Amino acid sequence: MPERNVVSWTSMVSGYAQSGNYEKALGVFLEMRRAGVRANQFGYGSALKACTGLRALGVGVQIQGCVLKGRFAENLFVLSALVDFHAKCGKMEDACCVFEAMSERDLVSWNAIIGGYAVQGFKEDSLRVFQKMMREGMVPDCFTFGSVLRGLAGDSGLVRISQMHGLIMQLGFGSHRSLSGSLINAYAKCGKVESSHRIYRSMIKKDIICSTALINGYAREGNYSGGVLDLFKEMIVMNMRLDGVILCSMLNICANVASLIFGRQIHALVFKYQPSLDVALGNALVDMYAKCGEIEDANHAFDEMEEKNVVSWTSLISGYGRNGDGHKAIALYREMERQGLKPNDVTFLSLLFACSHSGLTDEGWECFSSMYSKYNIVPRAKHFSCLVDIHARAGLLEDAHNLIRDMNIKPNASLWGAILGACSTYGNKSLGEVAAMHLCDIDPEKSVNYVVLGSIYAASGAWDNALETREEFFLSLILLGYHCSLMTWMYSITSEHSGVDDESLGLSSKLIPPNNDMQNQACAEADQSGDSWT
Repeated sequence: MPERNVVSWTSMVSGYAQSGNYEKALGVFLEMRRAGVRANQFGYGSALKACTGLRALGVGVQIQGCVLKGRFAENLFVLSALVDFHAKCGKMEDACCVFEAMSERDLVSWNAIIGGYAVQGFKEDSLRVFQKMMREGMVPDCFTFGSVLRGLAGDSGLVRISQMHGLIMQLGFGSHRSLSGSLINAYAKCGKVESSHRIYRSMIKKDIICSTALINGYAREGNYSGGVLDLFKEMIVMNMRLDGVILCSMLNICANVASLIFGRQIHALVFKYQPSLDVALGNALVDMYAKCGEIEDANHAFDEMEEKNVVSWTSLISGYGRNGDGHKAIALYREMERQGLKPNDVTFLSLLFACSHSGLTDEGWECFSSMYSKYNIVPRAKHFSCLVDIHARAGLLEDAHNLIRDMNIKPNASLWGAILGACSTYGNKSLGEVAAMHLCDIDPEKSVNYVVLGSIYAASGAWDNALETREEFFLSLILLGYHCSLMTWMYSITSEHSGVDDESLGLSSKLIPPNNDMQNQACAEADQSGDSWT
């Protein structure tokens, strides 16, 4: 063009910004300024949108200075763009200052500040501004509700989400697909996957966003019922194009239920819809095969990944540890170090687990020391638990006990459970009593603690102690309604270890139902009451 005016310049800036080419938009805007053309409100708005997309805080602040010095300092369109810019760049105080200084506000400006609070995780502030907007007579739209629901999604927001759902229906927005997706996601993140599924079923036309939100909810909650499989089949029948997010979620579900057959079918769909594996999908495949026990397939998926991160290495290390090959887990860790990747706390947790289940006491100590001294990673309770378990499984019970006494964190049930299980295996009655005492203080209703301690007493011939433990166990289970299972269990323990009859233990044969099914039930109850030491 031989001659350009503000309209032609603004059209270019706006076009680039609308198409997502933010760097070009800013380049044209700066070129326009150098040409001596003064921007109008639409030029400033598009330039601020580009700064928002690039999170270019410095450039955006310079543009704000130009706005405040010029004739658009009170322009509603430009000020709303400034609120959105500061909010999405994480500067909520600046966004709030601009918002509060506005002489008039429209729905766009309210949505910008509400959405900013929601994106930055300030859900209470998001809800507060929403309530203020309602009090001032402004009617919310789909974007308003979407932002508020995003902020409320979480463990403590169920009641408010239900109230927001009612308001959505009252204002006639119930049929909007975007809001249905937001509601599905919000309910799922609160653990109400059934509510999410009901909303999904009520939708006339379903899309990939709503389906992905629902499947992610199932995966997050560990709810692997037939509903999620039916939902995934429905998506395939509807010819929805499956993206990497939903395939990762399905692989995660397959991994956690160890469904190798279904996992292989998902892998085939990965080849169909995502022929070039990204890091997230590759990691999900490695994890799925490792948890299904197919460590060679996990290794193959790992080798095929063009790009690997610490999660990739950790998933395979964890797989080797879970399959009892601690030596390969250690070798993989050393190869990871040679390639310059820095392990994280989960990597070391997987290594300690592998050492624990492979009897690698020295290697476990080496990994634990490296975590703290070489990588400055502060051990958590789970790391100490694995280290105690390494010593306990090796029969070094006193060393394990000393670790618990000397560490700088409060011992939890997992630590004492490892000690108690090892005492049962190696017949250490005195330390077993100490571990059981601590476990009963932490969780007095957990019957497996009494079961293991009773077994230790019975194996060592301490029948008075076994009887006392039985009575304590009986009292705790009376409160839970399991007295018949208790009597059968105690009868089986004592008979198994010594052949002592009922009368010598003060038991009346009338109290012991001769029912093998009940004995099996007692064992099942004991197993279900806590993690056993294996």
